[in-house]
Amino acid sequence: MSRVRKLMVAALATVSVAALAEILGSEASAADYAPAQPCVPPPQCYGQSAPSMANPIPYCVNPPGPLCAMAVAPPPPPPMVPIVQEFASGWYLRGDIGFSSQRVDKLHNVLYGQPGITVEPVGMTFDAAPTFGIGIGFQFNRNLRVDFTGEYRGRANFKGSDKTTFPDGGGTAVLSDNYTGSKSEYVFMANAYFDFGTFWGITPFVGFGAGFAQVTIDGFRDDGLGYFSNGTPFVSVAYGEKASQWNFAYAVHAGLSYQVANCLWIEFAYRYMHLGDGITGDLVAFDGTNNVNNPMHFKGLTSHDFKVGFRWAFESGIPQFSGFMPVAAPSFALPPPPPPQQAVYVPPPVYAPPPPPVYQAPPPSYQPPLMRRG
Repeated sequence: MSRVRKLMVAALATVSVAALAEILGSEASAADYAPAQPCVPPPQCYGQSAPSMANPIPYCVNPPGPLCAMAVAPPPPPPMVPIVQEFASGWYLRGDIGFSSQRVDKLHNVLYGQPGITVEPVGMTFDAAPTFGIGIGFQFNRNLRVDFTGEYRGRANFKGSDKTTFPDGGGTAVLSDNYTGSKSEYVFMANAYFDFGTFWGITPFVGFGAGFAQVTIDGFRDDGLGYFSNGTPFVSVAYGEKASQWNFAYAVHAGLSYQVANCLWIEFAYRYMHLGDGITGDLVAFDGTNNVNNPMHFKGLTSHDFKVGFRWAFESGIPQFSGFMPVAAPSFALPPPPPPQQAVYVPPPVYAPPPPPVYQAPPPSYQPPLMRRG
């Protein structure tokens, strides 16, 4: 009987292990044949992880997401290069405003040339004054342009003084003169400029101009206070009428220009200008007397000017705006993911337990008949 029980337990254990293995195999087969999820890569990848044993397919770091295929990182952003432009000739208008800082080398009067007279300048200055100019010009090519300008230079107040000594009997008299007045000009010039080229939208240039200047001196007055050789003080006052003089003038330019629109430029410029000489009317004493014609001469008038100007082109043939554009680079795109496999799901086989074993009793063993005792 114990042998029969052992056989039954062994048979049940074998059946249980086979059934469990069949069930696990069915689940694995179902997972293997399940439809695969499509891989959706990021639109553009800027960095990826290196493949490894744990993850053989590279993974995009920025932005995060699968790459779905072996791919390289996209190229760096394209470099910026200047836009190539074609320059053509054309006319333009210009306008300028600015201020001047002016100087005079010395003052001169015919009386200074008399024997025994010495004049020592003490100080001579002009106040800053505005400048206003307009003109028309022509652009020949990328580098060369010329224009013709007319300019009004506003009234600049003048202050100066000097120390004069002259013979007085057997001694020397001393006179201190204080001068006041104002100066203004009309200037007409032809100018030529050289543009060095455009760098980051800015064009440096230099130029030279030559023309004529009308210098006007107005309201000149000479107030003097002195002492004769014997120590007696005296006062002198003289006036000069308004007077003008035409001179040859020239200028040197330097500055920067910037194109703010297709036909409009703005300029920031410095200019050195030599205006020639100025002259007053005949100096007359306060009592109206005048023994000699002696106007006051302003020798060597110069000016340092700072200007802001605008140029407007008539035609679009004038150089167009200088800018920068990126170089066209080949587009980078990840290969499309492979189409999903249309897997056919095969259900696992239905488990049917084997029929239970039929117990068959062993054949009866032979026993001899019992002997009967008599």
